[in-house]
Amino acid sequence: MEYTLNMVFLTAGAKKTTFSITDVKSTLAKAQVVELMDNILKENIFTTSSGDLVKKDSATIVAKTVTQIKMD
Repeated sequence: MEYTLNMVFLTAGAKKTTFSITDVKSTLAKAQVVELMDNILKENIFTTSSGDLVKKDSATIVAKTVTQIKMD
């Protein structure tokens, strides 16, 4: 099973933008996600076409099962 963390932020232009991190641990805790998002906002290292990130909106962890089909 593969897990992806999707973090949604509001921008200065009042739009939403999403950052995704693949291959996160399934045991990722809410406190860790909140801390990561707070650090992203504090360091202000990302900008978008609608401005800087200004506020956390939401976060989700998406589980994906991958089944490989062998070709003979």
